[in-house]
Amino acid sequence: MIKLYGTPPTRALRAIWLLNELGLEYQMLPVDILKGETREPDFLALNPAGKAPVLVDGDLVITESSAIQLYLADKYSQAGFIPETVEDRAKMYRWIFFLATEIEQPLWRIARHTFLYPEEKQLPQDVDLARQECLEMLAVLEQHMKTHEFMVADRLSVADFNAAYTLDWANEEKMLGDMPRLTEYLKAMYSRPAAPPSISGVLAAPGS
Repeated sequence: MIKLYGTPPTRALRAIWLLNELGLEYQMLPVDILKGETREPDFLALNPAGKAPVLVDGDLVITESSAIQLYLADKYSQAGFIPETVEDRAKMYRWIFFLATEIEQPLWRIARHTFLYPEEKQLPQDVDLARQECLEMLAVLEQHMKTHEFMVADRLSVADFNAAYTLDWANEEKMLGDMPRLTEYLKAMYSRPAAPPSISGVLAAPGS
């Protein structure tokens, strides 16, 4: 059985989403990042970078949430989440990389300098800078989605499942107030029957 190491509301939700959409059975193995469980020897043997999620499928170990998504969509290609043409695949990769580098990274900087780093290492000024950078890139995506139902071509792809989690994170930081199309798109994605819980939904769950 597929094993997934990670704990929502982290990027493990990206992998969970694809697993759900594909109807795959899997074993969820919680890993508490804040307690340092990703730095323990057994976990480091899976991912020397000490980060979750990690997916184990037989002898194959895959790290990085976007890579896990692409692997699952490619292996189970009958679901149609990988575009057929090389041109549309290029567009899919473009938006996945854009989400990871231009939107997710400033969100990570905000998280690091608000609660992940010890207080003496936090830089409040970097939070303001990261927020501005993120808003500028969200505006780029807002313009793109004004003329698109999905991120690429005319059907769902890995880029959409990747974007939904990233935008949910931005929404938690209250960055989508001036982004009506992204707000609408996010709502539509999370209304899908196989959608995982949102970040706020995980945090509100008993025991969180």
